[in-house]
Amino acid sequence: MPAAPRRTRSDALQNRARLLEVAAQVFAEQGLDTAPAAIAKQAGVGVGTLYRHFPTREALIDAAYRHQLTRVCEKAADLLARHPAAEATRMWMEHFIDYATAKSGMSAALNAVIASGVDPYADSRALLTDAVASLLEAGGRDGSLRTDVTSDEVLLLMGGIAYSVQHGTEEQARRLVDLLMDALTKDATAS
Repeated sequence: MPAAPRRTRSDALQNRARLLEVAAQVFAEQGLDTAPAAIAKQAGVGVGTLYRHFPTREALIDAAYRHQLTRVCEKAADLLARHPAAEATRMWMEHFIDYATAKSGMSAALNAVIASGVDPYADSRALLTDAVASLLEAGGRDGSLRTDVTSDEVLLLMGGIAYSVQHGTEEQARRLVDLLMDALTKDATAS
């Protein structure tokens, strides 16, 4: 009889999550040249633990990016559970800006992952579109958001706002989010 697959211990899961959080932050702030040992130390684990979870730098970068993506997408459901749809959408947009800014900081590291033959962006668009769709659908149900706007359209606009953060200011990005929210809520009951 084959042995049942071993379940991952909770401390191992916590170590992995901590490594991914630290790696995303470090790669975004310091770039690709950061030593894995420094990431392990900042995460409070040994370098052996890092390599047990992520055998290569590229594997660590890919997992860190995907972890951040998953977190920002899951945030939509979390916010909808605690806030009205329009408010949850606004708050999610702020989280998206933070995610996009971190992703921008990781661009050199992500390019190294792509060069290794892995596409870290393979699921990005679908996951983000689903998150935005859940926000728009909730807003359509409660009448707080327009129903004639697609999740793709909102995601494209959010990408533009995220781009502006790289070349403008956070204040400017907040103003653009305000304008987008105004467009999403304007005449919500009429659409």
